[in-house]
Amino acid sequence: MRCSIERIASATSGRFVEGSSLSASEVFGITWDSRAVAEGSVFVALVGRRVDGHDFLPQAFADGAACALVTKAPSDEARVAARRAGAAIVLVDDALRALSDLASWWRTQLSGLVIGITGSTGKTSTKNMVAAVCGACGTTVATQGNQNNELGVPNTLLSAKSDTRFVIVEMGMRGPGQITELCSIARPDWALVSNVGESHIELLGSRDAIARAKAEVFQGLSQGARAFVNAADEYADRLIEVGGHEMRGGETVFFDGSIDAAARRARVRADAPYAWAENISLDECGCARFDLCATGFAHGGRVACTLSVPGLHNVSNACSAAAVGLAAGMTPADVAQALSRVEAESGRQEMLRTSQGALVVNDAYNANPDSMRSSLDMFAALDVEGRRIAVLGDMGELGSFAAECHRRVGAHAASCGLDRLVCVGTLARFIAEGALDAGFPEGRALCLDSVDEASSLVEGLLSPSDAVLIKASHFMDLERMARRLAG
Repeated sequence: MRCSIERIASATSGRFVEGSSLSASEVFGITWDSRAVAEGSVFVALVGRRVDGHDFLPQAFADGAACALVTKAPSDEARVAARRAGAAIVLVDDALRALSDLASWWRTQLSGLVIGITGSTGKTSTKNMVAAVCGACGTTVATQGNQNNELGVPNTLLSAKSDTRFVIVEMGMRGPGQITELCSIARPDWALVSNVGESHIELLGSRDAIARAKAEVFQGLSQGARAFVNAADEYADRLIEVGGHEMRGGETVFFDGSIDAAARRARVRADAPYAWAENISLDECGCARFDLCATGFAHGGRVACTLSVPGLHNVSNACSAAAVGLAAGMTPADVAQALSRVEAESGRQEMLRTSQGALVVNDAYNANPDSMRSSLDMFAALDVEGRRIAVLGDMGELGSFAAECHRRVGAHAASCGLDRLVCVGTLARFIAEGALDAGFPEGRALCLDSVDEASSLVEGLLSPSDAVLIKASHFMDLERMARRLAG
C-alpha cells in the first residue's frame, strides 16, 4: 500500500489529533506489530487482552512510523514522539474496523486478480502452491503463514501494490458468515475451495453446514468470475449449488489430485476446464510424482510433475494450484516447473533427522481428522527400513464429535502398517481405543499424558533406521517433541 495520510484518515473515517499538516505525506505499508514498524509505515494501535498498542506509540514513531491509528487519546509522550518524528496521529472509533475499511478501499486500487482460498484442510499448503505458480508468471502477494482472519485478510490486501498481478488471500472460517465478511473486504475475482472435511464441525454441526459456510467464498464472486472446485470432494456439487456463481454467469474450474482422478474424468462436465493427476507414485521421502493432465484451458496436455513436499494429499493441492495457473494462461510445463520448487513449511510434514539418523516427520503444526488420516497415509507410503512409530495427540474444535472422530482416526491408523502407536493427551486415548478395536496389537499402543513423557519414551525407542510421525493440534505443543528429537 502506498497512499497519503489524508487518504488513510478518509478511508477510516478518522480525524487528526496530531500532524494534520502532514496529510499530503505518503505512507508505505501497515502493521499492528510494533516490532515490525518500517520507515514511512502506518502503525495500528490495537488493544488486545494482554497488550495495548497505544503503549508502543513512542517506540513506533522512533522506529519510523509516519502515521498511527489510535482509538483513544494518545499520551503526552506519544504526542511529543510524533512531533519529533514528523508523524501524524489519526483517531478512529474502532481500530479493527478501520483496518478493514482501509483494506476495502485499497482493494479498489488493485488492478490484478484477487484469489480467495479456503477449505477444511490444506488451505495454507494450497495457498503456498498457488502463490508459487502465480509467482512464476507475474508479481504475487500472498497471505503470510496462516494469517487468514479479520486481521490477516486486510493485511494481505494492504501488502500488495496497486499493480501487483496476483493477490492470494487465504480465508479461515470459524462459523457461518465469517467468509462472507472476509469476502466483503477482499472481493475476490476468483475463489478456490480445497475440500470440505470435519474441521470446525463442533461449531457447525455437520459437513453439509461446513460446505454451506465454505460456499460463501463463491457467493462473494462477481459476475463472470471463476470458482475452483475439487472434483474428488463429495460436496463438490453442493458447493456449486450453494455458491450460485454459475447462476451469475460464473465458470467452474475443476481439479482432482486423487488416485481415481482418471476414472472421475467422465463425471466432470465435458466443456469444463479440468486439471487432474494420473500415474501417481511416491518416492522414498514420500514426495509425489505424477502426470499433470489438463483440458479446457488455453494450454492443455500432459506433463510429468515432481513435488518436493511429502504427502499424497499434496497432489490435490498441486492440482488446484495448477488449475489456477492454467486458467491464468500458463502452460502445463511452466506450472509443473513452478510446483517442483515449492518447499514444506516448518511443522508441516517437515522431514528431520535425529543425530543417529532416524527420520522425524514433524507434522505437528495442526490437525483435524482429515489431515490426520492424510498424514498417516503419507507415513505408511514412506520407504522405511526400520520401524514406523506414530505419535498422535489431541485434535481440537470437534465438540461432541470429538470421541468418535478420534476413534475413527485410530481405526485408520491400525491399517497403516505402524509398529508402535503413542497417543498423547486426553482425547488421544480414543485414538488408541479405535486402533485396538480395529485389531491393532494391544502391546504396541501406549497412552501418555504429556509431551515430555512421550519424548522420553520415543527417544528410548528410536533406532537409526526408524521413522517417527508427530501429529496433533497446535495447542498440544508436540512441535517441542520434534525439536527435541532432531535437536
